[in-house]
Amino acid sequence: DSGLPVMESGAAAPVQGGAKAPNALGILLIMPLEERDRQDLRQAVVYLEKIGLLMRLTDWIGQPIDALLNFLPKFISHNLEGFISSMLSRLLDLAVKTLGRETKRSDTSKRYKLASAVSGAIGGAFGLPALALELPVSTGIILRAIADIARSEGEDIHQLESQLACLEVFAIGGRAVDDDGRETGYYAVRAALAKAVSDAAKYIAEKGMTEKSAPVIVRLIAQLASRFGAVVSEKMAAQAVPVIGAVGGALINLVFVSHFQRVAKGHFIVRRLERIHGKKAVQIAYESIRSGHS
Repeated sequence: DSGLPVMESGAAAPVQGGAKAPNALGILLIMPLEERDRQDLRQAVVYLEKIGLLMRLTDWIGQPIDALLNFLPKFISHNLEGFISSMLSRLLDLAVKTLGRETKRSDTSKRYKLASAVSGAIGGAFGLPALALELPVSTGIILRAIADIARSEGEDIHQLESQLACLEVFAIGGRAVDDDGRETGYYAVRAALAKAVSDAAKYIAEKGMTEKSAPVIVRLIAQLASRFGAVVSEKMAAQAVPVIGAVGGALINLVFVSHFQRVAKGHFIVRRLERIHGKKAVQIAYESIRSGHS
Protein backbone atom coordinates (compact mmCIF):
# COMPACT_ATOMS: atom_id res chain seq x y z
CA ASP A 1 0.00 0.00 0.00
CA SER A 2 1.48 3.38 -0.98
CA GLY A 3 -0.16 5.04 2.00
CA LEU A 4 -2.05 7.44 -0.29
CA PRO A 5 -5.84 7.63 -0.03
CA VAL A 6 -7.79 6.11 -2.87
CA MET A 7 -10.55 8.30 -4.32
CA GLU A 8 -13.91 7.01 -5.40
CA SER A 9 -17.15 8.69 -6.31
CA GLY A 10 -20.61 7.59 -5.28
CA ALA A 11 -19.53 5.20 -2.48
CA ALA A 12 -18.97 5.87 1.17
CA ALA A 13 -15.50 5.26 2.55
CA PRO A 14 -14.64 4.76 6.20
CA VAL A 15 -11.81 6.30 8.17
CA GLN A 16 -10.86 5.66 11.78
CA GLY A 17 -13.74 4.03 13.62
CA GLY A 18 -15.62 3.52 10.36
CA ALA A 19 -16.67 7.17 9.83
CA LYS A 20 -17.31 8.41 6.29
CA ALA A 21 -15.05 11.07 4.81
CA PRO A 22 -16.23 13.01 1.73
CA ASN A 23 -13.90 15.77 0.61
CA ALA A 24 -14.85 19.32 -0.43
CA LEU A 25 -15.55 18.24 -4.02
CA GLY A 26 -17.94 15.52 -2.93
CA ILE A 27 -15.44 12.76 -3.77
CA LEU A 28 -15.36 10.13 -1.06
CA LEU A 29 -11.98 8.90 0.08
CA ILE A 30 -10.88 5.43 1.06
CA MET A 31 -8.33 6.10 3.77
CA PRO A 32 -5.39 3.78 4.51
CA LEU A 33 -5.72 1.37 7.41
CA GLU A 34 -4.15 2.10 10.78
CA GLU A 35 -0.89 0.25 11.42
CA ARG A 36 -2.40 -2.08 14.02
CA ASP A 37 -5.07 -3.16 11.55
CA ARG A 38 -2.50 -3.52 8.79
CA GLN A 39 -0.52 -5.88 11.01
CA ASP A 40 -3.64 -7.99 11.50
CA LEU A 41 -4.25 -7.94 7.77
CA ARG A 42 -0.68 -9.05 7.04
CA GLN A 43 -1.25 -12.03 9.30
CA ALA A 44 -4.52 -12.79 7.53
CA VAL A 45 -2.74 -12.76 4.15
CA VAL A 46 -0.27 -15.35 5.44
CA TYR A 47 -3.09 -17.56 6.72
CA LEU A 48 -5.13 -17.26 3.53
CA GLU A 49 -2.49 -17.34 0.81
CA LYS A 50 0.21 -19.70 2.12
CA ILE A 51 -0.18 -23.46 2.23
CA GLY A 52 1.42 -24.86 5.39
CA LEU A 53 4.38 -27.24 5.29
CA LEU A 54 2.48 -30.05 7.00
CA MET A 55 -0.37 -29.72 4.52
CA ARG A 56 2.16 -30.12 1.71
CA LEU A 57 3.56 -33.20 3.44
CA THR A 58 0.09 -34.72 3.67
CA ASP A 59 -0.36 -34.14 -0.04
CA TRP A 60 2.99 -35.81 -0.75
CA ILE A 61 2.07 -38.88 1.34
CA GLY A 62 -1.21 -39.29 -0.51
CA GLN A 63 0.06 -38.70 -4.04
CA PRO A 64 0.48 -42.39 -5.02
CA ILE A 65 -3.08 -43.23 -3.94
CA ASP A 66 -4.44 -39.97 -5.35
CA ALA A 67 -2.91 -40.82 -8.73
CA LEU A 68 -4.59 -44.22 -8.58
CA LEU A 69 -7.96 -42.62 -7.80
CA ASN A 70 -7.71 -40.65 -11.05
CA PHE A 71 -7.82 -43.93 -12.99
CA LEU A 72 -10.85 -45.35 -11.21
CA PRO A 73 -14.08 -45.78 -13.20
CA LYS A 74 -16.20 -42.67 -13.58
CA PHE A 75 -19.05 -43.96 -11.44
CA ILE A 76 -16.67 -44.25 -8.44
CA SER A 77 -15.36 -40.71 -8.82
CA HIS A 78 -18.94 -39.48 -9.24
CA ASN A 79 -19.86 -41.33 -6.05
CA LEU A 80 -17.04 -39.50 -4.24
CA GLU A 81 -18.31 -36.17 -5.54
CA GLY A 82 -21.83 -37.07 -4.48
CA PHE A 83 -20.59 -38.10 -1.04
CA ILE A 84 -18.80 -34.77 -0.54
CA SER A 85 -21.84 -32.81 -1.75
CA SER A 86 -24.13 -34.78 0.54
CA MET A 87 -21.79 -34.18 3.47
CA LEU A 88 -21.69 -30.43 2.79
CA SER A 89 -25.48 -30.36 2.51
CA ARG A 90 -25.73 -31.87 5.99
CA LEU A 91 -23.10 -29.42 7.19
CA LEU A 92 -25.16 -26.49 5.88
CA ASP A 93 -28.16 -27.85 7.74
CA LEU A 94 -26.05 -28.20 10.89
CA ALA A 95 -24.67 -24.67 10.57
CA VAL A 96 -28.08 -23.03 10.14
CA LYS A 97 -29.93 -25.03 12.78
CA THR A 98 -27.37 -25.41 15.58
CA LEU A 99 -24.57 -22.84 15.48
CA GLY A 100 -26.82 -20.05 16.71
CA ARG A 101 -27.82 -22.01 19.81
CA GLU A 102 -24.39 -21.60 21.36
CA THR A 103 -24.20 -18.36 23.32
CA LYS A 104 -20.47 -18.21 23.99
CA ARG A 105 -17.26 -19.41 22.45
CA SER A 106 -14.80 -21.77 24.08
CA ASP A 107 -11.48 -20.41 25.29
CA THR A 108 -9.29 -22.91 23.48
CA SER A 109 -9.05 -24.78 20.18
CA LYS A 110 -7.28 -27.76 21.78
CA ARG A 111 -10.48 -29.74 22.31
CA TYR A 112 -11.21 -29.61 18.58
CA LYS A 113 -7.73 -30.83 17.72
CA LEU A 114 -8.01 -33.64 20.25
CA ALA A 115 -11.43 -34.70 18.97
CA SER A 116 -10.19 -34.54 15.39
CA ALA A 117 -7.10 -36.59 16.25
CA VAL A 118 -9.24 -39.30 17.86
CA SER A 119 -11.49 -39.36 14.80
CA GLY A 120 -8.47 -39.60 12.51
CA ALA A 121 -6.93 -42.39 14.58
CA ILE A 122 -10.07 -44.47 14.11
CA GLY A 123 -10.09 -43.76 10.37
CA GLY A 124 -6.38 -44.58 10.06
CA ALA A 125 -6.71 -47.81 12.04
CA PHE A 126 -9.48 -49.24 9.89
CA GLY A 127 -8.34 -47.80 6.56
CA LEU A 128 -10.33 -46.54 3.60
CA PRO A 129 -13.68 -48.23 4.49
CA ALA A 130 -13.84 -46.25 7.76
CA LEU A 131 -13.34 -42.88 6.05
CA ALA A 132 -16.99 -42.71 4.96
CA LEU A 133 -17.89 -42.58 8.66
CA GLU A 134 -14.87 -40.63 9.90
CA LEU A 135 -14.90 -37.77 7.40
CA PRO A 136 -18.33 -36.30 8.29
CA VAL A 137 -17.38 -36.45 11.98
CA SER A 138 -14.04 -34.67 11.51
CA THR A 139 -15.63 -32.09 9.20
CA GLY A 140 -18.35 -31.38 11.77
CA ILE A 141 -15.63 -30.85 14.39
CA ILE A 142 -13.92 -28.38 12.07
CA LEU A 143 -17.18 -26.48 11.61
CA ARG A 144 -17.42 -26.01 15.38
CA ALA A 145 -13.81 -24.82 15.51
CA ILE A 146 -14.52 -22.34 12.71
CA ALA A 147 -17.57 -21.00 14.57
CA ASP A 148 -15.47 -20.38 17.69
CA ILE A 149 -12.95 -18.42 15.64
CA ALA A 150 -15.77 -16.43 14.05
CA ARG A 151 -17.01 -15.42 17.51
CA SER A 152 -13.51 -14.44 18.58
CA GLU A 153 -13.41 -11.95 15.68
CA GLY A 154 -16.75 -10.37 16.62
CA GLU A 155 -19.17 -12.32 14.42
CA ASP A 156 -22.72 -12.80 15.64
CA ILE A 157 -23.05 -16.51 15.01
CA HIS A 158 -26.83 -16.25 15.45
CA GLN A 159 -26.97 -14.40 12.12
CA LEU A 160 -27.43 -16.38 8.91
CA GLU A 161 -24.72 -14.33 7.17
CA SER A 162 -22.15 -15.39 9.76
CA GLN A 163 -23.26 -19.02 9.60
CA LEU A 164 -22.77 -19.05 5.83
CA ALA A 165 -19.42 -17.27 6.26
CA CYS A 166 -18.36 -20.26 8.39
CA LEU A 167 -19.20 -22.57 5.48
CA GLU A 168 -17.26 -20.34 3.07
CA VAL A 169 -14.11 -21.36 4.94
CA PHE A 170 -14.35 -24.86 3.47
CA ALA A 171 -14.18 -23.43 -0.05
CA ILE A 172 -11.55 -20.80 0.76
CA GLY A 173 -9.36 -23.45 2.37
CA GLY A 174 -9.95 -25.87 -0.46
CA ARG A 175 -7.12 -24.68 -2.67
CA ALA A 176 -4.96 -27.48 -3.98
CA VAL A 177 -1.39 -27.59 -2.69
CA ASP A 178 0.07 -27.00 -6.17
CA ASP A 179 -2.19 -23.98 -6.79
CA ASP A 180 -0.04 -20.87 -7.34
CA GLY A 181 -2.89 -18.60 -6.24
CA ARG A 182 -2.75 -16.22 -9.20
CA GLU A 183 -6.30 -16.97 -10.28
CA THR A 184 -7.70 -18.29 -7.01
CA GLY A 185 -6.63 -15.85 -4.32
CA TYR A 186 -8.85 -15.18 -1.35
CA TYR A 187 -10.89 -12.34 -2.85
CA ALA A 188 -11.27 -14.20 -6.14
CA VAL A 189 -12.80 -17.16 -4.30
CA ARG A 190 -15.10 -14.90 -2.30
CA ALA A 191 -16.23 -13.16 -5.48
CA ALA A 192 -16.94 -16.52 -7.13
CA LEU A 193 -19.03 -17.60 -4.14
CA ALA A 194 -20.80 -14.27 -3.58
CA LYS A 195 -23.92 -14.77 -5.70
CA ALA A 196 -24.46 -18.38 -4.62
CA VAL A 197 -24.12 -17.40 -0.95
CA SER A 198 -26.41 -14.37 -1.36
CA ASP A 199 -29.10 -16.34 -3.18
CA ALA A 200 -28.97 -19.17 -0.65
CA ALA A 201 -29.15 -16.71 2.26
CA LYS A 202 -32.30 -15.09 0.84
CA TYR A 203 -33.93 -18.47 0.25
CA ILE A 204 -33.08 -19.83 3.71
CA ALA A 205 -34.24 -16.62 5.39
CA GLU A 206 -37.62 -16.95 3.69
CA LYS A 207 -38.17 -20.71 3.70
CA GLY A 208 -35.61 -22.21 6.07
CA MET A 209 -33.87 -25.51 5.34
CA THR A 210 -37.04 -27.44 4.58
CA GLU A 211 -36.18 -27.93 0.90
CA LYS A 212 -32.48 -28.72 0.51
CA SER A 213 -32.95 -29.72 -3.13
CA ALA A 214 -33.90 -26.16 -4.11
CA PRO A 215 -31.72 -24.95 -7.03
CA VAL A 216 -30.13 -22.12 -5.02
CA ILE A 217 -29.09 -24.54 -2.26
CA VAL A 218 -27.81 -27.10 -4.75
CA ARG A 219 -25.80 -24.39 -6.54
CA LEU A 220 -24.15 -23.25 -3.29
CA ILE A 221 -23.29 -26.82 -2.28
CA ALA A 222 -21.83 -27.49 -5.73
CA GLN A 223 -19.55 -24.46 -5.51
CA LEU A 224 -18.37 -25.38 -2.03
CA ALA A 225 -17.80 -29.00 -3.05
CA SER A 226 -15.81 -28.08 -6.17
CA ARG A 227 -13.05 -26.61 -3.98
CA PHE A 228 -13.39 -28.49 -0.70
CA GLY A 229 -13.35 -31.77 -2.61
CA ALA A 230 -9.74 -31.22 -3.68
CA VAL A 231 -8.54 -31.11 -0.08
CA VAL A 232 -10.80 -33.97 0.97
CA SER A 233 -9.38 -36.22 -1.75
CA GLU A 234 -5.84 -35.42 -0.57
CA LYS A 235 -6.79 -36.30 3.00
CA MET A 236 -8.56 -39.51 1.99
CA ALA A 237 -5.67 -40.53 -0.24
CA ALA A 238 -3.14 -39.98 2.55
CA GLN A 239 -5.22 -41.95 5.07
CA ALA A 240 -5.73 -44.76 2.56
CA VAL A 241 -2.00 -45.58 2.52
CA PRO A 242 -1.92 -49.06 4.13
CA VAL A 243 0.94 -48.31 6.56
CA ILE A 244 -0.50 -45.05 7.85
CA GLY A 245 -2.21 -46.62 10.87
CA ALA A 246 -3.95 -44.94 13.79
CA VAL A 247 -1.07 -42.59 14.64
CA GLY A 248 -0.77 -41.42 11.04
CA GLY A 249 -4.53 -40.94 10.78
CA ALA A 250 -4.50 -38.81 13.94
CA LEU A 251 -1.62 -36.69 12.59
CA ILE A 252 -3.35 -36.14 9.24
CA ASN A 253 -6.51 -35.00 10.99
CA LEU A 254 -4.50 -32.60 13.16
CA VAL A 255 -3.06 -31.11 9.98
CA PHE A 256 -6.54 -30.97 8.46
CA VAL A 257 -8.18 -29.13 11.38
CA SER A 258 -5.16 -26.82 11.87
CA HIS A 259 -5.28 -25.84 8.21
CA PHE A 260 -8.93 -24.82 8.35
CA GLN A 261 -8.45 -23.04 11.67
CA ARG A 262 -5.74 -20.92 10.03
CA VAL A 263 -7.98 -20.17 7.06
CA ALA A 264 -10.89 -19.32 9.36
CA LYS A 265 -8.72 -16.97 11.40
CA GLY A 266 -7.63 -15.13 8.27
CA HIS A 267 -11.17 -15.01 6.84
CA PHE A 268 -12.73 -13.57 9.97
CA ILE A 269 -9.90 -11.08 10.54
CA VAL A 270 -10.66 -9.74 7.06
CA ARG A 271 -14.39 -9.62 7.77
CA ARG A 272 -13.77 -7.79 11.07
CA LEU A 273 -11.64 -5.18 9.31
CA GLU A 274 -14.25 -4.83 6.57
CA ARG A 275 -16.87 -3.99 9.19
CA ILE A 276 -14.60 -1.20 10.46
CA HIS A 277 -13.08 0.21 7.27
CA GLY A 278 -15.36 -1.00 4.48
CA LYS A 279 -14.77 -3.81 1.99
CA LYS A 280 -13.09 -1.73 -0.67
CA ALA A 281 -10.44 -0.25 1.62
CA VAL A 282 -9.58 -3.65 3.08
CA GLN A 283 -9.42 -5.33 -0.32
CA ILE A 284 -7.08 -2.66 -1.68
CA ALA A 285 -4.79 -3.04 1.34
CA TYR A 286 -5.01 -6.86 1.17
CA GLU A 287 -4.04 -7.04 -2.50
CA SER A 288 -1.18 -4.60 -1.90
CA ILE A 289 0.20 -6.80 0.87
CA ARG A 290 -0.36 -9.94 -1.17
CA SER A 291 1.57 -8.53 -4.12
CA GLY A 292 4.48 -7.59 -1.87
CA HIS A 293 4.03 -3.81 -2.03
CA SER A 294 3.55 -3.43 1.72
